[in-house]
Amino acid sequence: MAQNEPVNVSAHKNKFQLIEGALYVSGKPLDLQTLASVVKMRSEDKVKEIARSVAERYRQSNTSLEVLELQDGRFVMQLKPEYVSPVKKLATRKLLTPGPLKTLSFIAFRQPVTQAYVVKVRGKLTYDHVRQLGDLQLISESKLGRTKVLRTTQTFADYFNLSQDVRLMKRQLERLFKELSPDKDVEKKKES
Repeated sequence: MAQNEPVNVSAHKNKFQLIEGALYVSGKPLDLQTLASVVKMRSEDKVKEIARSVAERYRQSNTSLEVLELQDGRFVMQLKPEYVSPVKKLATRKLLTPGPLKTLSFIAFRQPVTQAYVVKVRGKLTYDHVRQLGDLQLISESKLGRTKVLRTTQTFADYFNLSQDVRLMKRQLERLFKELSPDKDVEKKKES
């Protein structure tokens, strides 16, 4: 089958629907091995073709959802960026409260960073934050003498739709922080 030739959806309708359902239910990126196990196929190339046809179907349809193939070959179903802001208030639970979220953003921006330094800057509650962030698999830790070195994980990058390349991630975070900065609102008012 040619690389740009679409998969015959009717021949693989059940597998197409299973991949679509798996992406919907998981709420996170899935690799080809996982998708292959769901559709009970051995050929990851065929699974990739079907997953790409699911992505193409979503690209062509007028829906608020999209299916993306990530750089590392995984696939994810998510809300299109233009729909996130209007509907995010309907999310039933927040992943993190403000304290752990600030600790997470500090770690992400400074990584790799020692836990001792994070505690020095963020305070003693950092120990609880680090434990919570580790439980959510948003950060990883490795021993360095009497302290730990903290880094964000692939789960963090996926959840916040950031690059897994740390340098690029830091640039994305810097832009995001500038957009969210209260100083930006003050500057806009001064310009008015």
